[in-house]
Amino acid sequence: MKKSETQLGAIYAGLSYFLWGLLPIYWKLLNNVNAIEILANRVFWSFIFMIVMVLLTNKRGLFVQTVKGFAQNKKQLYALIIPSILISINWFTYIWAVNNGHMIETSLGYYINPLVSILLGMIELKEKLSFYQYCSFALAAIGVLIITLSHGKFPWVAVVLALTFGLYGLAKKLINVESSVGLTLETLVVTPIAGIYMLWLIVKGTNSFTVADWSTNLLLMGAGVATAVPLLYFAKGAQKIPLSLLGFLQYISPTLTLLLGIFIYHEHFTKIQFVSFLFIWVALAIYSLSKTKLLPQKGMKWSKGNI
Repeated sequence: MKKSETQLGAIYAGLSYFLWGLLPIYWKLLNNVNAIEILANRVFWSFIFMIVMVLLTNKRGLFVQTVKGFAQNKKQLYALIIPSILISINWFTYIWAVNNGHMIETSLGYYINPLVSILLGMIELKEKLSFYQYCSFALAAIGVLIITLSHGKFPWVAVVLALTFGLYGLAKKLINVESSVGLTLETLVVTPIAGIYMLWLIVKGTNSFTVADWSTNLLLMGAGVATAVPLLYFAKGAQKIPLSLLGFLQYISPTLTLLLGIFIYHEHFTKIQFVSFLFIWVALAIYSLSKTKLLPQKGMKWSKGNI
């Protein structure tokens, strides 16, 4: 892969994580709406937005061709359904946690997530890390372990977020589909379920959309754009860079979320949690330096079999 392609992929992925880091602000504006209903609207309007994007960018032919390819290749079809389910579980867990005062725990989940991505890259894709990258991995793992132990109970929100998005990232790496077409198909898989749930709420008279104030309706509809844009950038980036690099870029999002949780929404942040975050930032610094000529590289290349 060309160096310019890798750099472009890093920019795409970095931007996606920056947007995701700020996304809790959006969901907080909808804290008067049930998390499942937010998820249903998020899926439905994401699909509508992506259909419009496919048409505006003249990718209708590619979309139809991809659908035909999935119809002929059942394994590829199943491979599409799995990430659709994974990302839906991830979305619901995240929305519920943010609107129920667990923003710092969501940050923990996305600090664990890069470790999951790195392990998946080593095991499934046979990606290699240098000596310094293994050191940074170990330091980050210690930091995450400290956070987990200091949490005082099993952090199920963090674990669900880490596993679902780590596996989703691997699936996106394995399925070589154009990013906008792939996201359209992913949302298409779960949109019928979301639509049925929204209609059920309307019949029951308990839906927020259409009966709430206009600002709530606009926010629910805008959830499609807020969801699709960073996912598009993520998909573009994931296909151009190693999964190990993708894993470390993911620290951008939980750091922003952590800062929001502490300084904007005033969730409690302990001294021991601060220490654990120092481990993570040192790990990031070492990883970043390992990509430059500032650290000696000769004789430091390790593969999975050398561990």
